[in-house]
Amino acid sequence: MSLLTSSAGVGGITPDDYGPLIVQPVERESVALQVATQLATTGTTVHIPVVQTDAGASYVAEGAEIAPTDAALGELVITPPKIAGLSIVSTELSEDSNPAAQQMIGNGLARSIARALDSAFFSALPAPAPPGLEAVAGVGTVKAGTAINNADAFLTAISQAEEQGATLTAFVAHPSDALALGKLKQAKDSNVPLLGNDSTLPTRRTVLGVPIHVCSAVKPGTIWGLPKDRVMIVMRRDVRVDVSTDAKFTSDQVAVKATMRAAGAFPHPAAIQKITIGAA
Repeated sequence: MSLLTSSAGVGGITPDDYGPLIVQPVERESVALQVATQLATTGTTVHIPVVQTDAGASYVAEGAEIAPTDAALGELVITPPKIAGLSIVSTELSEDSNPAAQQMIGNGLARSIARALDSAFFSALPAPAPPGLEAVAGVGTVKAGTAINNADAFLTAISQAEEQGATLTAFVAHPSDALALGKLKQAKDSNVPLLGNDSTLPTRRTVLGVPIHVCSAVKPGTIWGLPKDRVMIVMRRDVRVDVSTDAKFTSDQVAVKATMRAAGAFPHPAAIQKITIGAA
């Protein structure tokens, strides 16, 4: 029988400890949670209404009838699947009330959950993972050629998003592509980098004023331009932590399991921009 957070004698794994051990570390580690709008829910399924076309309006002569028009409405239905992380620790460590010991457990689970969340968000993983950006049809595309030598591709992506009424708030690139961008200079024989710096986060780089995030879950040769108000992470609130000694009884170890439910939601694909680098 698994021990629950409500069971007597389960020290160190309590609801009060969960926030600083799991939720906050995941938010720091996950790039998806940094570039998308977080939508918390207690329901199993979330319905996101989408206005695809506004009702029309035009100039009308004085006294003339106004022709009625209807808006085109749609709906995006998101059912967040489960992400789970597991850590095996000794009984002595699990019973230790030292905050450092508790943080060790929390950080391990948080890193595992963050990697899984980013992999699903930026890729197209098989079920039960939810559809990610690579599986979204109708996104804006920008072909940057065999290599990026200037900011033209980023400018095009920003412009295409603006045509859709959106503003790009983040670019996300694979580490290898971010390194190549970081080496670019503003002009030949110049040592001034093409990328700027974010004054609020000195270690973060920007291009045309838009922050660039680095994530290994992004496909090499792809840079995503994302408007934060058009991409979402739907998160279930009923996160659960279970502790069990059954499986590791003979070795005197404790299994600590953390689960959460989250999925990406992309209600306006045309506002998302995909910059591709390569000959194809």
